[in-house]
Amino acid sequence: MSTQQAEPESQEAPEDPEMKGAESPQERRLDDKDDGMVDEHAEKEAELEGATVLIKVFRYDPEVEGKQEPRFDDFHIPFEKGMTVLDAVMYARDEYDSSLTFRHSCRQAVCGSDAFFVNGRQRLGCKTQISDLEQPVRIEPLPHQEVVKDLVVDMDHFYDQMHTVEPYFQDEDTPETSALEEQRQSPENREKIKMSSRCIWCGACMSSCNIAAGDNEYLGPAAINKAYKFAMDDREDEQIKEHRLRILEQEHGVWRCQTQFSCTEVCPKDIPLTEHIQELKREAVKKNLKFW
Repeated sequence: MSTQQAEPESQEAPEDPEMKGAESPQERRLDDKDDGMVDEHAEKEAELEGATVLIKVFRYDPEVEGKQEPRFDDFHIPFEKGMTVLDAVMYARDEYDSSLTFRHSCRQAVCGSDAFFVNGRQRLGCKTQISDLEQPVRIEPLPHQEVVKDLVVDMDHFYDQMHTVEPYFQDEDTPETSALEEQRQSPENREKIKMSSRCIWCGACMSSCNIAAGDNEYLGPAAINKAYKFAMDDREDEQIKEHRLRILEQEHGVWRCQTQFSCTEVCPKDIPLTEHIQELKREAVKKNLKFW
């Protein structure tokens, strides 16, 4: 009989967080914190129940005389439980002013089309609860981008920067179609690039970046993160990785980042953008190191 089997039954084995149903102390602390946030959110919603919320919405229409001067319009919105910023803006459009213009689509924080500047911070309208905000709720278009109308900004430059890094999988060694096999990825490599793949192209990070605001050629955190996703994928061969790094280490690439973490702070998908940029800097340095 082994020593372990001879131990008294009353002696408890050490906690194993990996065991099914087990919960580590850290997880319990996080759960307690989440419970506290839920309770606080519920209290705020209860306070607002039956009340109206004042939202101040940025308005601008270059094609209509009398609306070419930017201004803010006030809307009093009846509060409902679970109301988001997008819900409030949609109510203002549907009930008060049908000319109010903004982008939205999935309403599930997936499409990235409804990024606004809410109370001085880049946020997704469909993900931001009205009850979590100070009133009046001030809703503006994303900063550092040309306003087309009301809350709609021109995203062409943002998309151009994203496409600059060639955001698609490439493999110079892909065999003929008849000999194609599944390109497998290790769990460890998938875990490494998992967060970078969550980008929804909302533009919030680019809007928050002071470097991008002053340098129109800077690739920006979103594009660099997209390049990270492919450059760190083990299924892409070394030649293509070096090609990506050459794009990223240009004058207006990763080296323009000043590590201010503003992009990371506003990302609605919690992507560690600044960390990814720093890791790509290290990769670029290692590529250029020569020993002789």
